[in-house]
Amino acid sequence: MSISAAEIARAANLLHDVVAPTPLEYSRWLSDLVGGDVFLKCENLQRTGSFKLRGAYVRMARLSKKERARGVVAASAGNHAQGVALAAQLLGIKATVFMPYGAPIPKEKATRAYGADIRFVGTSIDDCLSAARAFEAETGAILIHPFDHRDIVAGQATTGLEIVEQCPQVRTVVVPTGGGGLIAGIALAMQRDGMPIEVVGVQAKGAAAYPESLLRGEPVQLEKMATMADGIAVGLPGLVPFTAIQQHVSEVLTVNEDSLSQALLLVLERAKLVVEPAGAAAVAAVLDEPERFKPPVVVVLSGGNIDPLLLMRVIRHGMAAAGRYMSLRVRIPDTPGGLATLLTELAAADANIIEVLHERISETLNLDEVEVALQLETRGNEHRERVLASLRSNGYTYTLN
Repeated sequence: MSISAAEIARAANLLHDVVAPTPLEYSRWLSDLVGGDVFLKCENLQRTGSFKLRGAYVRMARLSKKERARGVVAASAGNHAQGVALAAQLLGIKATVFMPYGAPIPKEKATRAYGADIRFVGTSIDDCLSAARAFEAETGAILIHPFDHRDIVAGQATTGLEIVEQCPQVRTVVVPTGGGGLIAGIALAMQRDGMPIEVVGVQAKGAAAYPESLLRGEPVQLEKMATMADGIAVGLPGLVPFTAIQQHVSEVLTVNEDSLSQALLLVLERAKLVVEPAGAAAVAAVLDEPERFKPPVVVVLSGGNIDPLLLMRVIRHGMAAAGRYMSLRVRIPDTPGGLATLLTELAAADANIIEVLHERISETLNLDEVEVALQLETRGNEHRERVLASLRSNGYTYTLN
């Protein structure tokens, strides 16, 4: 049974004094790629750093007094955890949250700061959901599912209402997709007479449950997942969002880890916005195939909660994928001036040397050789290839790390 426009409107009323409409920012660099207007819907700037508060608050505000007294339990890698924890704080409800081991530290700390009790279990959201259901059965706490409930989807749909209000001319909306609550809500909010709007989902290739599930016509459990985008790493689509996605979403695309890291880096550089890998998924899809999206396009940045250490690694990965960072090992003669000659030739090729490590002792080296480990900054893939060509032309043997 579909979620009605009236349900979504009631959710918006509930959220009126809880969440503020997030900005819709024009993106010149993405517009140039697409050949038409592209806007960024900045849910990364929402309270708690993602859209998740919308659905969590709507679901919990509709609990009865007796249900609230039993407390709530949730499962999350971090964004839903923060939404549930803040909603519980605002509504005076005790909250317990199961998070996977290795969950981002900032998400854990923020969830604790909102007053929730955190318990770690397993390595995925699916492991945490199993533990949360067992806790629900044992204690009577109400499970606040991260995506598979009508109230959750109705709450997330208010993002779509804002998009329609902020960009009435929109023709395509691109949405990061995990369990499906956000994209299902946005797609339902986009159902307007005489206004054909394509809603496109984007999943990380290493955690893409929806393409196969949609092909089979029912949710299909992934056997394994591997992605930096923990916020959309969900192994089994929810029944409630799945039905809406079947009916109203044009397609669900996938992006690889290189695309995710490049997208995060470009959003940081060009839009001056911090997003997590999951939050950059829709941008990654647009970068991969800009001609695929009919403008005006709204690209949803779903979350901005990223561990600074992960941000450093992702930026480095993104730079490498874009040909702007290179790590290699070069063999040089073990003679005076050998290293200076190599560095001079790299400087002549306009490569910026970040780090140098001189290694003399290795069973793989000849007696008259040393190996130099280098980290270089380059200007892009073409420049990167010119640097490598320069090394080859000067007789150097190298290996890329």
